[in-house]
Amino acid sequence: MNKPKLKAVTEGLLFSSGHEGISNKQISEVLEVSQSEVNNLINELIDDYDEIDRGIKISQSQDIYYLTTKSEHNIYYKRMLQSPNHARLSQAALETLAIIAYNQPITRVEIEEIRGVNSDRAVQTLIARSLIEEKGRKKSVGKPVLFGTSIDFLTFFGLSTIDELPNLPTNVNEDIARKEADLFFETLKNNE
Repeated sequence: MNKPKLKAVTEGLLFSSGHEGISNKQISEVLEVSQSEVNNLINELIDDYDEIDRGIKISQSQDIYYLTTKSEHNIYYKRMLQSPNHARLSQAALETLAIIAYNQPITRVEIEEIRGVNSDRAVQTLIARSLIEEKGRKKSVGKPVLFGTSIDFLTFFGLSTIDELPNLPTNVNEDIARKEADLFFETLKNNE
């Protein structure tokens, strides 16, 4: 693979790794190049973001790299977070939130088994909005993260406790129960 393509793929890896970030070693393994070559690619990307008036930069914590926004633009990000349109959640995020609320604590894999599709982006959105949080780790192979709702979830939906969620019917199939939970969250969201 030529160098410009390696750099582009590295940028894509940084973007797709989200808030978890990606290590030099992981990039090296995916690209099948040395870690020193990865350092060169990362440094070139850092230079690109510095030289061109861009809204993102690469941050590093220990050996993990992240794409982050530039702090000099924070005023605009705050405005976006405060705008009414930003408060809306996608259907995928609402569905994921309903699954977590009714099945917490739950792992990402368990969420995906219920939804039947990849839920990484929905989970990341919910974490970024502080509607869900880590509740520990499951005592199983790999010790996956357990997710549950947060205090902000209760505030966002006007609930005092998680017990105020409506009971799901027990004599219907999972799809219908999930749709009813989605309807509940959609109604709450629209009443904000």
